[in-house]
Amino acid sequence: MALLAKGTWVLLADGEKALICENTGTPRAPRLRLHAKMAQEVIANRDQVTDRPGRMPDPGHNQRSAMEATDHARISKEQFAADVAERLNRLAGKVDIDRLVVVAAPQILSVLRDRIDPDLRARVMAELPKTLTQHPLSQLGGKVAELIDRL
Repeated sequence: MALLAKGTWVLLADGEKALICENTGTPRAPRLRLHAKMAQEVIANRDQVTDRPGRMPDPGHNQRSAMEATDHARISKEQFAADVAERLNRLAGKVDIDRLVVVAAPQILSVLRDRIDPDLRARVMAELPKTLTQHPLSQLGGKVAELIDRL
């Protein structure tokens, strides 16, 4: 059975953009129809943090250790992925999603795995750790089909 059959839903996501689509074409000539689009602007850490990383005293005479700075951009991307999963879960409650293919950046894919409802998770046919959101919607069906063919 073809993974990208007609009626298969496709989630494409990275830390800044997410597209929830349905294949209205065939497995060999997929045509993705956009159902939902989400986006956020991720502000670079250098623009969010004004201070140097903190330091703390170590036992001993005049010794200090640097503390790791908080990665605000990573936290923002992970929260966005959680919001995408929430939106997908709500959509799955309204429409019939029998088959789902998830294409996402590796860090985002990890968060999506944890946040997608177990019932919907059971319908995931493939997970592809790839960032494709920069491509036009008209090309995405073919790109996803190519990745699936390589499985």
